[in-house]
Amino acid sequence: MDKVKPTREDAFNLLKEYNKSESLIKHAIAVEAAMRHFAELFGEDPEKWGIIGLVHDLDYEMYPEEHCKRVRKILEERNWPEEYIHAVESHGWKLCTDVEPVERMEKVLYTIDELTGLITATALVRPDKSIMELETKSVKKKWKQKGFAAGANREVIEEGAKMLGMELDDVIRETINGMRSVADQLGLAGVSGD
Repeated sequence: MDKVKPTREDAFNLLKEYNKSESLIKHAIAVEAAMRHFAELFGEDPEKWGIIGLVHDLDYEMYPEEHCKRVRKILEERNWPEEYIHAVESHGWKLCTDVEPVERMEKVLYTIDELTGLITATALVRPDKSIMELETKSVKKKWKQKGFAAGANREVIEEGAKMLGMELDDVIRETINGMRSVADQLGLAGVSGD
């Protein structure tokens, strides 16, 4: 049987089938937006990169003990292409899988997954709760506070930036830029002072 070319709608429906948590769905949307942004920067396919970003944590809520492992079975049953499956598996490299990110798309996902959480947390502690004016230096300031967004693995982000051959500041800035496109959906468009 031929492999399907999943659409964004396919990916979003699948995400919602396996994930009920609003915070996980928002995280998936943040990663999707950042992946689309990086795809455009690198002259790659934003649709494909975005879809992979959207489903990267597909198995996390229902199968936390099998995260990045169960996803293979789920996507194979739906005839998804191997490159999509490998990319999703590889974002948990050294954390919950031994599948190494090899392609640029996989390296971006590996790098920005944890980073989107740190950026979201940084935006939410701002008085305006907005990502729209958030600067790299604000994220770097919070980066140094190990207790802040402690779940965001800074070593993974640093290693990913090295794998991409990018400066950490550039990765942070571009991830913020990508996330701005979905600020409303993430609840990070800011609060009015009225």
